[in-house]
Amino acid sequence: MTAVQPATLQEALIGIRAVLAEFPSGAGDRDLAFEHPDELIGRLAEAGFGRLRVPVEFGGFGVDLPTLFELLAEAGQADSNIPQIWRGHFTTTEILRAELDHEVRAHWLGVIGRGAVFGNAQSEPSALVAEAVAAQGEPSPPWGATITRVEAGADGQRLVSGTKFYSTGSRYADYIRAAVVDEAGERGFVVIPARHPGVTHVDDWDGVGQRQTGSGTTLFEKVPVQEHGDIGRFKESLRGLDSFVQIVHLANLTGIARSLVAETVDIVRGRTRTSLHATTQQASADPEVLGVIGTLHTRSLTAETLLRLAAERLEAAHGTGAESDYTRAYLDASAAQIGIIEAVLDAASRAFDAGGSSAVRNSVHLDRHWRNARTLASHNPVVYKPRVIGDFLVNGVAPVPGYYRNRPSITALTDESVTGERVAQ
Repeated sequence: MTAVQPATLQEALIGIRAVLAEFPSGAGDRDLAFEHPDELIGRLAEAGFGRLRVPVEFGGFGVDLPTLFELLAEAGQADSNIPQIWRGHFTTTEILRAELDHEVRAHWLGVIGRGAVFGNAQSEPSALVAEAVAAQGEPSPPWGATITRVEAGADGQRLVSGTKFYSTGSRYADYIRAAVVDEAGERGFVVIPARHPGVTHVDDWDGVGQRQTGSGTTLFEKVPVQEHGDIGRFKESLRGLDSFVQIVHLANLTGIARSLVAETVDIVRGRTRTSLHATTQQASADPEVLGVIGTLHTRSLTAETLLRLAAERLEAAHGTGAESDYTRAYLDASAAQIGIIEAVLDAASRAFDAGGSSAVRNSVHLDRHWRNARTLASHNPVVYKPRVIGDFLVNGVAPVPGYYRNRPSITALTDESVTGERVAQ
């Protein structure tokens, strides 16, 4: 958590963009060396990056979703690890913005407004989950199965123990939002300290891309739940979240597309010889090479346009609060996912046509864009999205958001301790 924070959005944006400008020069080398940008991420937090969506009354800047996703695209252009590192933080902020418990909402938004950073620990190693489920006599793990447990210790303090994977951003964080299951078998999110002695961050992420995101294993051994540590208990705090987490990836992919254009233009400008069959020895005057640049720019514009559409749809859904609008936002985010992934992966492959064999050298670092884009494209599998969209258009079957599954609605409860004055109306 940082001590000094910028007071205004304008001041913060100057500082944020100054830090982002330092990322590109070392991004390729960090990728090859598996070097984490700890110092730069810390400075980005100090510049107020994590406060972007926190409401003004809690010390943030309250930007709307189109603005946030545009800034995440800028970050993705600087280094595509950045939006991924911060994805869990901004997801937690979204949950807290809609949190129904006034005290919980005010407490944690205030903490983030003072500069704290959140990490993610939601998914678990499938082999461990399958083993635990089999031990209980179940044939296969249910969707979203969780075996990380929160239990009361001898002194009544609630403690978290378990193993997480894809714990993106947690090594950079002050707090972690962890998915847990309690003694009654109820699944939920709790807040735990990221730097407690019972937390072990294992640097074992071995993906082909997004190598500096801290997305490996995190071990919890009797880690205490923070005060006001239960968040997002009800589906009303999670509306639109499936769309939100996907659009973060789309912003990142859009940033990769922009970086591809800029870096490939630099390669072409510095290249003095092309193929035997080229019409000129200057790549910058070669019609086919220039055509590649034009295609890359077109792919980038496709990504930017679809990103803006998805962001505006989700912002509009928050404005109306209508479930039909959240469904539309999810379907449009899914369509944008299909289009952006196709555009960016195509651009990441075509870029090599502008540079020839010299462009495949490690020192050029051009390959990292395809690897990073391919890794991002593998989240929330796109292979299912055309069918989901088609099923809605043909049969009227609305997709069920993953964050809603097995979550109670506040309207179904009558306990005054939950639905009384502490809960936002």
